[in-house]
Amino acid sequence: MQREGQMAVMTTEFALQRNNMVEGQIRTIDVTNRSLLDALFDVPREEFVPAAKRAIAYSDQDILIQAAGEGQPARYLMEAACFAKLVQLADVKPGDVVLDLGCGLGYSAAVLSRLAGSVIAVEDDADLAAAASETLSRLGFDNVAVVNAPAVQGCAKEGPYDVILIEGSVEEVPSDLFKQLREGGRLVAVEGHGNAANALVYVRDGENVTSRKAFNLSIRSIAGFEKKPTFKF
Repeated sequence: MQREGQMAVMTTEFALQRNNMVEGQIRTIDVTNRSLLDALFDVPREEFVPAAKRAIAYSDQDILIQAAGEGQPARYLMEAACFAKLVQLADVKPGDVVLDLGCGLGYSAAVLSRLAGSVIAVEDDADLAAAASETLSRLGFDNVAVVNAPAVQGCAKEGPYDVILIEGSVEEVPSDLFKQLREGGRLVAVEGHGNAANALVYVRDGENVTSRKAFNLSIRSIAGFEKKPTFKF
């Protein structure tokens, strides 16, 4: 009974922190999409970070979810405010098929699943992918499938997609990802580094893809999306 009481207190405390995150971090940066705000209220962010990080799950910072190792960079859960701005820019609609690239432990996919018809969440790291799949399944996010594969390749076999979201800044968006968009589909990415980086939305129109800059946004980079070196004489 004592443990059940402690769990109830923790659940209540996390719910309060979740409310404070939405009201204090999200609404204050002009995120106004009602469905997105409801999803952020609904999804338990503390379930998608390592146990040792649960106490800071709702802090306004990137949260380390995997340390660097074996030549791979450290991985982070994106700051909630930055993530919310990108999702609002993507304009996810009910029934949309969404491709979430670099899903980490699955938080982004969980939020997107509350807005879309289905989500394909791609994660390079096998351990993160397995953990994301387990958590999403345990919590009942049944319209998400996690794929362990290089995020830079997308997941063409499950496409085409209405929305593609890249969970980290890139040097360039590979042209093959645009081919995975449905007609009228949107791809949202942050291009560049640091304070010079810009959030862009690409839209497919037939064989053409148009883009527009939406706002400056500084987020951590995602591996695999570096510009390929060009040959010079």
